[in-house]
Amino acid sequence: MKVAVLSRNPRLYSTRRLVEAGEQRGHEMQVIDTLRAYMNIASHKPQIHYRGQPLEGFDAVIPRIGASVTFYGCAVLRQFEMMGVFPLNESVAITRSRDKLRSLQLLSRKGIGLPVTGFANSPDDIPDLIQMVNGAPLIIKLLEGTQGIGVVMCETQQAAESVIEAFMGLKHNIMAQEYIKEAGGADIRCFVIGDKVIAAIKRQAKPGEFRSNLHRGGSASLIKITPEERMTAIRAAKIMGLNVAGVDILRSLHGPLVMEVNSSPGLEGIETTTGKDVAGLVIQYLEKNGSPNRTRTRGQG
Repeated sequence: MKVAVLSRNPRLYSTRRLVEAGEQRGHEMQVIDTLRAYMNIASHKPQIHYRGQPLEGFDAVIPRIGASVTFYGCAVLRQFEMMGVFPLNESVAITRSRDKLRSLQLLSRKGIGLPVTGFANSPDDIPDLIQMVNGAPLIIKLLEGTQGIGVVMCETQQAAESVIEAFMGLKHNIMAQEYIKEAGGADIRCFVIGDKVIAAIKRQAKPGEFRSNLHRGGSASLIKITPEERMTAIRAAKIMGLNVAGVDILRSLHGPLVMEVNSSPGLEGIETTTGKDVAGLVIQYLEKNGSPNRTRTRGQG
């Protein structure tokens, strides 16, 4: 197969591993800088050009689209879909999962366990919003934030009101979420490919920190997940429409709660901790499913 990898940086661990895994299995892999691809949106022959040349003959595309370039990256991916190239994750599914509020609403509609979450627009509604998510302590999240940036824990009602007012004053969209104390600063990252959780790790925040992101000093360890956690992760990825996803789950007193569904999960933490060839499993999924014109939405989403 000829496979395009949409990534801004070919030296990133995840991009590098996917290229290595694809080449080891005999595929032609090409890394394409997402922002350097440009499109000819013609009725009968949609094209993508890259560094002055048309991109042709690709069987599949692996999107590694950073959150800051979601809009343009999904437009490029949609163009690949219109050309009949099979995407590992479809543009419409990536757009859906990147919208924190929309993704929680979709998961909620299907009965997936979630932390109690509130969303409001007017400063007048802040006190009721805080009570709605069971009061302080609580978590405030910027809807546009990624990798733990724009996530604040507020210990008191007064602190929460101040933080929410500040964000609203800057015209940022925020949501308030209940703090799951029993999770103890830990979450579970489930790596889903197709209809299987192929690996899972526990991420533990460093002392004095509540965000468990590995690049914020969190540590990762192997964990055995329960059948309920496994099913929750698979269902959450399916609801988003993602073939490959990192589903972040909190363990609470009332079962597993989904925090986020990530459409471009990093490979370094999960491969290093579990010793599994996750990149190889991603390529195997493409081999089984990646024939041309198999995109469900064909760029219509």
